[in-house]
Amino acid sequence: MGSAQVVLCLAVVLAAAAAVAKAQHSQCLSNPPDLSLTGGEAGEVVSDLPGGFRAYVTGPAKSRRVVVLASDVFGLCISSYITKIADKVGEAGYFVLVPDFFNGDFYDTSKNISEWIKSHSPVKAAEDAKPLFAALKKERKSIAVGGYCWGGKFGAEVAKTDDIKVACLSHPSRVTADDMKEVKCPIEILGAQNDTSTPPKLVYQFVHVLRHRTGIPYFAKIFPGVAHGFACRYNTTDPFAVRTAEEALSYMLDWFKKYLK
Repeated sequence: MGSAQVVLCLAVVLAAAAAVAKAQHSQCLSNPPDLSLTGGEAGEVVSDLPGGFRAYVTGPAKSRRVVVLASDVFGLCISSYITKIADKVGEAGYFVLVPDFFNGDFYDTSKNISEWIKSHSPVKAAEDAKPLFAALKKERKSIAVGGYCWGGKFGAEVAKTDDIKVACLSHPSRVTADDMKEVKCPIEILGAQNDTSTPPKLVYQFVHVLRHRTGIPYFAKIFPGVAHGFACRYNTTDPFAVRTAEEALSYMLDWFKKYLK
């Protein structure tokens, strides 16, 4: 192969990689929270939680069963998305916390997503959250984590520890098959047919790893006709999108009911 052909092949490879990265980013950032729909939240924002976090909290505070929800990159902005999901989980009898893992520096379209991610690692956030989980366990709370997009990687990291009893990852981002080799608790993965960040073939890789593990209950489902973000950030005027998101929430709640005692 001549040098010109090598250069051409390299250019094609780089272009393809850039196209994939652009598709992944566009899905991660599509349909941002509509802040005009803010209002009607059942919970409240509290500050100075262990670890220095503030969080949206909802549901019965006396419940022994706690669900920590880890958001997507748009974070805890009191949107019509994550807080309303939290309220629905709270209505099911759980005490729910949505910590602000970004310390107020949520992603918005004025920021470079690659640079933003470097400063907001979900792996580091999982480490920073250890005091929060320790405090909850000290109160004899039984803890579940539900992670969306960015929060899916957070959930995978926490699932490798003894801090939680069960995890659900909805259209996770940046999760690898190797992560599945280390999880210690029952794990549910809810994927999307048209997800370019975590496509079905990657979810199948997760399942392949989990199938060869002993003592780790798992469940995976690919939702048809939807893309990345379908469970938490969807078009509220589209009946199919609403119905699919509600179905994903039901799957998560059923998973938690089964394993969060």
